[in-house]
Amino acid sequence: MMQRHMPMGYKMVNGAIEIQEDHAKTVISIFKDYITGKSMFAIAKDLTEKGVLNANKKPNWNHGSVGKILKNIKYQGDECYTRLIDEATFIKAQERRSSVEKKLSRTQKVQALRNQTVFSGMIRCGECGENYKKYIEHAGKPSEKVKWKCKHYIYQNRVLCINHFFTDDDLKEIFIEATSQLLRQRWLIEKIKPQEPPKMSMDLREIENRIKELEQEDDYSNPELPELIMRRAQLYYAGAKVYDQPRNAEKLKEALADISSLNEFDEELFKAIIKQMTIYKDTKIAVEFIGGIVIERPIETQRKDGKYGSSKKDGSNHTASNEI
Repeated sequence: MMQRHMPMGYKMVNGAIEIQEDHAKTVISIFKDYITGKSMFAIAKDLTEKGVLNANKKPNWNHGSVGKILKNIKYQGDECYTRLIDEATFIKAQERRSSVEKKLSRTQKVQALRNQTVFSGMIRCGECGENYKKYIEHAGKPSEKVKWKCKHYIYQNRVLCINHFFTDDDLKEIFIEATSQLLRQRWLIEKIKPQEPPKMSMDLREIENRIKELEQEDDYSNPELPELIMRRAQLYYAGAKVYDQPRNAEKLKEALADISSLNEFDEELFKAIIKQMTIYKDTKIAVEFIGGIVIERPIETQRKDGKYGSSKKDGSNHTASNEI
């Protein structure tokens, strides 16, 4: 029997699969080290430092190559392969792998939640339309900084969007300034008016009439019918807007009722009254409150060399960074 992918620890001799002693010892040691607590990364590092050859006869090991060996069921033996790893050892290895994977998954979820802030999903680039995301610069170094940048700032190792960068403090200050301006101009809230629902468009009316004709003729097998129904749904969806400006105006007034001035950032207030903050490269940021009120604030974020890409609190040149 020809084997296209021979597991490490075996070799083909005269058409039969036999144990390859030196590689088999490596496989056995990997399982032993793993079930006694050594990580796959540590095992790979140890094998590489010792110059142990892998299945490709190279002294290069990594987390993935060790993992493939640990999950290969053929090491328990079958009609083709002689057993290298006893059942108890193999089961212990799988149980530990499962436990570690669950722990890593939980850690990643917790980390993702920690990285979520009140600004997540609320900051939009006015140039390319993408959301802003948190990035770490100089991670792990004394000069480490966290900045909000357009998602397309770095894409496939290329700089695609050169809109402005912001720190958390920058965004908090912009919110305070915009809200303070709205507090001085509360009359803007009173100007919010309910919108009239759109009238049925001519296209929608024609589609409705045609559907009724086909239904009256009992022509339900007509291929035109499902297309008309789909198109009708699309038109209804496009016109189905929620006209809640008055309700949002009341919510806005209630949230600001007991506030005469705002001198520090209030996270709960931000979540209650802000719909979106849009950043434009022409040095302005539009702060949109619930109800549709937009306060535009100027932002001075141009570096001395005339290029964009720094916050007003930091005029340093920024390079590619690791996304959180």
